[in-house]
Amino acid sequence: MKKMKERVLIISYYWPPAGGPGVQRWLKFVKYLPDFNIEPIVYIPDNPTYPIIDSEISKEVKEEVTILRNSIKEPYRFADLFGSKKAKAMSAGMISNHRNQTKLEKILLWIRGNMFIPDSRVGWVTPSIKYLKEYLKNNPDITKVITTGPPHSMHLIGKGLKKDLNIKWIADFRDPWTTIGYHKELKLSKRSKAAHEQLEIEVLNTADHIIVTSKGTRKEFETKTNKPISIITNGYDVTDVPKVALDEKFTIAHIGSFLSDRNPRVFWKALSELRKENKAFKDAFELKLVGRVSDDILETIKEFKLDSCTNNQGYINHKDSLLQMRSSQVLLLVEIDSDDTKSIVPGKLFEYMASERPILAIGPEESDFFEIIQQTNTGKIALYSEKDKIRDIILAYFELYQQNKLQVYAMGLQYFSRKRLTERLAAIIDKL
Repeated sequence: MKKMKERVLIISYYWPPAGGPGVQRWLKFVKYLPDFNIEPIVYIPDNPTYPIIDSEISKEVKEEVTILRNSIKEPYRFADLFGSKKAKAMSAGMISNHRNQTKLEKILLWIRGNMFIPDSRVGWVTPSIKYLKEYLKNNPDITKVITTGPPHSMHLIGKGLKKDLNIKWIADFRDPWTTIGYHKELKLSKRSKAAHEQLEIEVLNTADHIIVTSKGTRKEFETKTNKPISIITNGYDVTDVPKVALDEKFTIAHIGSFLSDRNPRVFWKALSELRKENKAFKDAFELKLVGRVSDDILETIKEFKLDSCTNNQGYINHKDSLLQMRSSQVLLLVEIDSDDTKSIVPGKLFEYMASERPILAIGPEESDFFEIIQQTNTGKIALYSEKDKIRDIILAYFELYQQNKLQVYAMGLQYFSRKRLTERLAAIIDKL
């Protein structure tokens, strides 16, 4: 007799038509969970204020997936009342370098950090608990709930349901909570900081199982809870990998949001020097920016006189961004130079690896994503202090490009396929 599919409730803020990396993880888990005899029921906001929209991505949601929607009230919807451009940029994570922040932006950051704890979606918590308690009582076969954050308000919904109902709860952290880099920009008072830390402890010790995306986050959380913690990284979907011709020029491409704090001046300096000293490099080189780019980054590019060779495409949909990855000669991956970001593994890393193009990664020492790049043989790594090393890597890649030999010989990528990762998630669900 065939075993009936287990039904699992998934609570997520980000869902198509939202664009950006936050939506990809659970979109793909939902896609493949039925292959492992699990039926996902997805709970999302009915009228969210998504900072980035990708109209194409909605086509990936199968018609048979049950979607529950409930209205949400968000402060970002009132951004027009006090400067919509800045507020909307902040909601997309585009926070200016603290030296360049306007008085308005500082006020908005203080409000965001101290009046909305843990985040601006906290107003959705109480109505969601009320709505889902009724739904779960009417659907008693659903006994397992998964929340994914950020926004970490989603975990407060899970905590509320766990308190009042006989359910098992998995909390999925795509990023850390109190140690994530942008927390330092939120002008948190001592009371607000303590409130974040207390909520984090409560979530970590109430959930039945914790999922994280990196070794560093697991190590951090192990000091705060004795609950089981599993690592399931982000990944790439085999069905998404397109075929495309390479760019004729020697393109180094950054795909995704390029935030102010990810501003590798040593990289810009290395490029500037190579263009001055090597005519062949200058004639062939193009910097390709695909996605939202902060004003701080663009100003620095102009400072190093690289704007004339920069192709700034702005935000494009996910499908087209994959085409840009595979057509680029080299892919640039940059993480903030801070101890707090060592455990961050950017979601786009895995799509970079699947694109079969060499990666140049710049970040803090002992970054978790450095280890993945080295293990899979998909690129070269450098620190913010290693200008000469960055220059040598770029030059070596360029020489291979000139010889038509610039390619990667990756190893072990199959472990990061979305279906393989979903199999691991299904095993955790089954164990509960």
